[in-house]
Amino acid sequence: MSWSFHGKTQLGGLLLSLLGCVCLCITTVLPQWKTLSLELNEMETWTMGLWEVCVDQEEVATVCKAFESFLSLPRELQASRILMVASHGLGLVGLLLSGFGAECFQFHRIRRVLKRRFCLLGGTLEASAAATTLLPVSWVAYTTIQDFWDDSIPEIVPRWEFGDALYLGWAAGIFLALGGLLLIFSAYLGKEDVSSPHMAVPTTALPSCAPAQVSDGSFYLMPRPGTLFT
Repeated sequence: MSWSFHGKTQLGGLLLSLLGCVCLCITTVLPQWKTLSLELNEMETWTMGLWEVCVDQEEVATVCKAFESFLSLPRELQASRILMVASHGLGLVGLLLSGFGAECFQFHRIRRVLKRRFCLLGGTLEASAAATTLLPVSWVAYTTIQDFWDDSIPEIVPRWEFGDALYLGWAAGIFLALGGLLLIFSAYLGKEDVSSPHMAVPTTALPSCAPAQVSDGSFYLMPRPGTLFT
């Protein structure tokens, strides 16, 4: 099967969006949004995520405890929960719509114009999912930097630092943004194909007989050259 440039662009957008959705799911579940290492006990590391806080003790075990109340969380974690859940919904719906609008998905009841609209709407939703992913991740990173360099906190108090989930969240947002932009671009490529279809112009067949000159006031038909009467 030969792929056109339009089809390759759609396939690239779908793959990037799918990769972004996978990274988004892992980022939401991971508890490593923030990490805290104790100088007094280097074998113990604390991690904090959207849903739980964990204590990793080397050569012993990892103990995690879920947050008891949503209202007891800091504002950035409350907003991050809501925005990350919204990102899941936007990314999933956008991926489904883009799949229906892809060139490789053939269904005789879906017109080409409708497929282009599906692809355009799916790309827009993927770009929206990228925004709702990058915003909470960047917000948590900003508050972490503020707390780390806060002079009002004594130096002896341990400081939270970036966790691995933040870097994965940034990667998820970038993948979703690139995938959404490629899908939107492919939709506009499809619009050009629809607006200028390569259709053959039908030619009208000339009649085999043409009216001849009037000689004696009567009208008769005269055969064209190359035609024979039986």
